[in-house]
Amino acid sequence: MPSHDLLEEPERLRHALSPLRRRLLTRLRTPASAPELAAELEMPRQRVGYHLRQLEDAGLVELVEQRQRRGCVERVLRATADAFVVDPAVLDRHTERRSDDRHAAEHLIDVASRTVRDLARMQAAAERQDTRLLTFTLETEVRFGAPADVHTFTEALADAIAGVVAAFDTPEGKPYRLIGAGHPAPRTGASDDRSS
Repeated sequence: MPSHDLLEEPERLRHALSPLRRRLLTRLRTPASAPELAAELEMPRQRVGYHLRQLEDAGLVELVEQRQRRGCVERVLRATADAFVVDPAVLDRHTERRSDDRHAAEHLIDVASRTVRDLARMQAAAERQDTRLLTFTLETEVRFGAPADVHTFTEALADAIAGVVAAFDTPEGKPYRLIGAGHPAPRTGASDDRSS
């Protein structure tokens, strides 16, 4: 089973959005039948069966086994992925926000959206080929004393990255996309003290 599946069609996303269907998708990381799920959720089997058919029609769950039970054929299903990633463009298909301002939040959102979509597609392709997608992540936090420091830091970081890229860039090499971004760190609670 793939670890992630990209939901990039509005209809597939619609099928996955209801609270019950999200519960079913989470539970079906481990295969189960409609009667088993109905008993666990304490719901009518017909209602669970209806939602399972909708998820199956959307390609979000798949048949893994059929077994005889009490004179009937019981269908055992599982989710087609461990997790589903929503392509941000599905929710914003008709809006073009493109901005080249490296300090604009809209630009960061666009870059992050494209990154989510591209990585989910490449990860799914790698899993189909039973290979590993080689990525790397750098994450840290910096505390700025004044708003103007953000711009000065950005320029210094861009210069530093340009130097490292120049040292490693090989014209015939495999291209990698490097994204550097910064945004205010969300506070984790009222007791969060960033002055220490």
